[in-house]
Amino acid sequence: MISLTFNEVKFNPIQQDGQVWLTASELAGALGYVKSDAVTQVYERNKDEFTASMTTTLKMSVVRKTGKVEMENRIFSLRSAHLIAMFSKTVIAKQFRKWVLDILDKEVDAPVAKTHKSEREPLTNAVNMLVAKSKHLNYSEAYKLVHQRFNVDHIEEIPYDAIPAAVEYVHHLIALFSQAEKSHTAVSDRSRSMALHALWLNHWWTEFGEAIRKISPTMGHGIHDHFKFAAEDARQIVGREVYMPIYELAQRHDWHKGGIDYKALSECRSLTPVI
Repeated sequence: MISLTFNEVKFNPIQQDGQVWLTASELAGALGYVKSDAVTQVYERNKDEFTASMTTTLKMSVVRKTGKVEMENRIFSLRSAHLIAMFSKTVIAKQFRKWVLDILDKEVDAPVAKTHKSEREPLTNAVNMLVAKSKHLNYSEAYKLVHQRFNVDHIEEIPYDAIPAAVEYVHHLIALFSQAEKSHTAVSDRSRSMALHALWLNHWWTEFGEAIRKISPTMGHGIHDHFKFAAEDARQIVGREVYMPIYELAQRHDWHKGGIDYKALSECRSLTPVI
């Protein structure tokens, strides 16, 4: 972790997303404000000048009289710290701006410290799990998501301090993809179930539709197309290997001696080879 000191103010910089961040309260002290929330107030008055990549909030432990508590703290990148100093009217703001620019120059010129393979093992394992649990992502696509999230070209450029955050991000993706897969499977199962019912109802209509049309031509003709179109859609959903066994079952079935339950319908198999 790098050490930063401005005059007598010693910062506790945060490494995140491959860059250095400073807390609002420490910035306030460095700029000569008495109140620790002064920089946050400066930001609130000028927030339209900041982008999401310049400032964010982070849960940090704060020592209170009652003990340590987790609180949301606003943090600023070095570039946004310079912008805060531009809005600041304190005597020391100009000197602080020069100091921040010097730090930025060093950050830009400094080579990117790459992590060792062993240090990245938790992240590599997480990516492996993501690919294994997702049916739609390959390794290249999975790593691309991580690269974009942490603004790097290669996984080894993610700072060591950011590895836990990267692992957490990948586990978040795993949860999202798993939930999406479960939803997709549930929809597919329901679609297949409805298709089987539609196919069997169409065979029922083939058997009794003519009699119903004789009793009530208007009602019979009005419902006829719904049975036929539903069956056609069902055949497209389940395919020949499913609708042919149901067709054969319908040909053998004695319609005047009762119906067929869904279990028997879903488990029926073709007696002839599917070509």
